[in-house]
Amino acid sequence: MTVIDDTRPTLGYHLVWAFKDGWTITTRGLVHWIRNPAVAIGGLLYPIVMVALFGLVLGSAMTVEGGGDYAEFLMPGMFAQAMANGVMGTMAVTSSDASEGVTDRFRTMPMSQAGVVLGRSFSDIINAALELIILLGCGMAIGWSWHNGLDGALAAAGLLLLLRFAMIWVGIYLGLLLKPEAAGAAWMVLFPLTMVANTFVSPAQMPTWLGYVAEWNPLSATVTACRELFGNPGVVDGSWATDNAIVLAIAWPLVAFVVFLPLCMRKYRRLSR
Repeated sequence: MTVIDDTRPTLGYHLVWAFKDGWTITTRGLVHWIRNPAVAIGGLLYPIVMVALFGLVLGSAMTVEGGGDYAEFLMPGMFAQAMANGVMGTMAVTSSDASEGVTDRFRTMPMSQAGVVLGRSFSDIINAALELIILLGCGMAIGWSWHNGLDGALAAAGLLLLLRFAMIWVGIYLGLLLKPEAAGAAWMVLFPLTMVANTFVSPAQMPTWLGYVAEWNPLSATVTACRELFGNPGVVDGSWATDNAIVLAIAWPLVAFVVFLPLCMRKYRRLSR
């Protein structure tokens, strides 16, 4: 007679275990933010300085394709760039934990492997939501606003956080892959990708080849979609990427998530420093 082993953990058990351990890692990350507020403040300084520089100092000299206020054109781009730039913070913290033996300690404990990386993503997305709220306030302080109602504004905020969530997994993978001293070099490669977009000017105002790159930059899709949802002036070239910006703003982050989530899990299991 065959004896059925009912003691084997089920899929539901593994999922609950992963989320419980993930929340433990999340609270660890949030405590670190509270005890070291300089890190959070430092992360906010760059977008705030860029808003002041382009919105207040250079804004009067900038023109918007199709007309409109430059501050309203700029702010959705700044929101998206801040979410994309968050990859640096995720990469730095993950790399630091790995190099200092914290990650190895987690691997020796009876905790879910998925929970460790999930916890990192949860704490970062909570921090990103708080950062976005502060940036929205900064935008309103220089005259920006949304014009398509609260539903449109919430949808735009959702796309911005979706972009940030995807970039978290890119940051986790790079943090596990690179040592802290190499993280800065990686940022020098990633940073231009956040600048070659429709954040500050329309791709039509760039050299033809660069404008094409900017138009298909995943960041540009989120920026264009947010401008549309906020009711702010935006790009009016009528290209396929512009006309389908909301679809691309969902598709690009989902592709990044599908690619980098298994890479993160595989790298975590094989991590050896």
